[in-house]
Amino acid sequence: MNGNEESVFAPEGVEIIERKIGYDGFFRLYRYSLRHRLFSGGWTPVISRELFERGHAVAVLPYDPDSDNVVLVEQFRIGALEAKGGPWLLECVAGMIEPGESVPEVAHREAMEEAGCELMELEFVSRYLVSPGGTSEQITLYCGKVDASGIGGIHGLVEEHEDIRVTPVPFDRAMELLREGRINSAAPIIALQWLAMNREQLRAKWGRPE
Repeated sequence: MNGNEESVFAPEGVEIIERKIGYDGFFRLYRYSLRHRLFSGGWTPVISRELFERGHAVAVLPYDPDSDNVVLVEQFRIGALEAKGGPWLLECVAGMIEPGESVPEVAHREAMEEAGCELMELEFVSRYLVSPGGTSEQITLYCGKVDASGIGGIHGLVEEHEDIRVTPVPFDRAMELLREGRINSAAPIIALQWLAMNREQLRAKWGRPE
């Protein structure tokens, strides 16, 4: 293989001819020349693809099983500048996995930094590819048990220019926001749909003893 990378993983059925760095800053953009097997047999010609690398992330939907409230965060997102409703999105708590951190550690850290939430338990929801047509990023998604009483206000790290409004929302209202399209990014959509399917079992599992 040519290019400025010593080695590149190629799964069976893929031949990587070359990988070059097209941009290297806070994010990294690779340009690949490759070919892959066809369902009908044989191989494609050599094709060019760009791949956006930003690492992997964790997202958590904080949920209070006693009050039946979810905790949503609202913040500015550059990728939603042209989205209907504007660039302030209602989301889950989320953050990038830094070197040396475990996935649960990130969940706990981000919940405290972004929402002032102490996670008492974590329930795995999904691990999914964000947009595999152009980025390698995967998100590990959890639902996290919290006590939502007293949670709210403005949070986030000043040094990271975070301006995050935190609001506990009754589950039924959160589902209305989802149906109305007010919640329109992947992680909270997936998390709320999962919660809708598993809410009664989760409340029974996480409920306080009588």
